[in-house]
Amino acid sequence: MADPLLEVRRLFKHFGGVVATDRLDLAVLEGRVHALIGPNGAGKTTLIAQICGEIAPDSGQILFAGRDITKLPGHARVALGLGRSFQITRIFRSLTVRDNIALAVQARSGSSMRFWRPVAAERALADDADAVLAELGMAASAGLAAGSLPHADQRRLEVALALACRPRLLLLDEPLAGMGAEDAQAMIGLIAQLKQRTTILMVEHDMNAVFRLADVISVLVGGAVIASGAPQAIRDDPEVRRAYLGEEETAAA
Repeated sequence: MADPLLEVRRLFKHFGGVVATDRLDLAVLEGRVHALIGPNGAGKTTLIAQICGEIAPDSGQILFAGRDITKLPGHARVALGLGRSFQITRIFRSLTVRDNIALAVQARSGSSMRFWRPVAAERALADDADAVLAELGMAASAGLAAGSLPHADQRRLEVALALACRPRLLLLDEPLAGMGAEDAQAMIGLIAQLKQRTTILMVEHDMNAVFRLADVISVLVGGAVIASGAPQAIRDDPEVRRAYLGEEETAAA
């Protein structure tokens, strides 16, 4: 078996008396879509934040491409190939869509890091930004203020920001959050397209999306992984059904 692109070993994090990550082990193989599911409060977003370097674990290790990144700052992890979208959209609302992407390209390349004004003068940055927008079907929105976009397009833009950094591993934290059925289907199609070019670790509550997209699913409960495997194995696991899937089935009955 190939070595994991991302490996989490015995990760532990607590906030006061609350254990958010409980000696968690996780392995994400390159070329896969790996989904994290679990009830609210299971620790999914806290785990993603530790992988990105936003939150420091109390103990344990995080390895990326065989390198220990546990103590690296977030920007250094981005430079190594980690990209992320967020539960709540984080974009530069007053800048154009193109300038949002150009800033991400600029950060990746280290070019003219004097905030955003030099971007317009650097044709290569703008061309790179336009290529990302074209790939995501957003070329027509390039000149619009990012804050003027509908919610679904803002979510799409945030994925584009992560992609502009050319990640080896793309971390998606609830990419379908707040979307209606039509927009959710469009985002599922986009993620299906992206899985052809990059490894994805995805937190998502929409089980339809998870079972359509994921190659591997890990189930978190109480900050620990209780099961990990192929989608059908997870669907059939009695412990998973009791801890999580069964709750949804009961609620839907």
